[in-house]
Amino acid sequence: MSTSPSASLIAAASAAAGHQQFPGGTLYVVATPIGNLADLSLRAIHVLGLVDAVACEDTRVSAQLLRWLGLHKPLLALHQHNEQQAAEGLVARLLAGERIAYVSDAGTPAISDPGAVLVAAAARAGVRVMPLPGASSAAAALSVAGDARAQGFRFVGFLPTKAAERRAALQALTGAPHSQVLFEAPHRIQELIALLAELAPEQTLTVCREVTKQFETIHTAPCATLPDWMAADKQRERGEFVLVLHAAPAPAGEAGLPEEAQRTLRVLVRELPLKQAASLAAELTGESRKALYQLALAWKQDAADDANGDGDGDGDGDTDSDSDTGARSG
Repeated sequence: MSTSPSASLIAAASAAAGHQQFPGGTLYVVATPIGNLADLSLRAIHVLGLVDAVACEDTRVSAQLLRWLGLHKPLLALHQHNEQQAAEGLVARLLAGERIAYVSDAGTPAISDPGAVLVAAAARAGVRVMPLPGASSAAAALSVAGDARAQGFRFVGFLPTKAAERRAALQALTGAPHSQVLFEAPHRIQELIALLAELAPEQTLTVCREVTKQFETIHTAPCATLPDWMAADKQRERGEFVLVLHAAPAPAGEAGLPEEAQRTLRVLVRELPLKQAASLAAELTGESRKALYQLALAWKQDAADDANGDGDGDGDGDTDSDSDTGARSG
């Protein structure tokens, strides 16, 4: 952060965002870089130059960012130890018509960092809150995890530090059908990796280290293999970590295919030819096209047998009117 950006950067920020409305009496929640200054948006630069004051997690860190931008703003400390009290003072200033930005040390505020108490207090007071999206380590990690099976995601953040609570919390995460984002400190990363290898050896984990920084590392592999991978290079234990625990494999059903893949295939075969349905289902689920096609063929044959045989689909010749077919026809 030793070199200030040229005036052309400030001008570009003004040209990109200056036509928008940035009213007074508004709290601007501004995402800042998580390691690479080039990730700061032009809109964020414009707003930081426009506001009356910048509330921040650490005034030393934010002062460095503002100096790099060539900006001089009053800095107001708001962190986890004083957030409730500091929020009250900031809301009073906002009600008086000031524009105030809030930034955490890195990334998007109020996601594992302070800011939520301030936003809630502003909302209660009827103050407008405007988000300025940008860098987020959680979103960055999810984007490179490639968890195609996931049914959504959950942000977990840091696990408890006490061993028993930590194990219990991690056990509760295993087997979920969605991606789960965890943070971890370098001095505990080996312990966490070892626990995951023990509790969820078949699940996949994406390890993101030093995201957006010079020595960024991204590695995706089954949890069982990660302790050896980590031990192979001591540098892999250093830095800031974001982890994505992938969705657990769905329980296998017919032909060894997960139930979710079968549900997808059933929907598609109702509307498309078998080969096309199987190909599209394979693309959507990541399962074998051949296995999906064979399963669709089996369903088609079962349906044909039912139509030519006993008609009730259970193969026993029962034509009781209480069957599904009889009930619907009656």
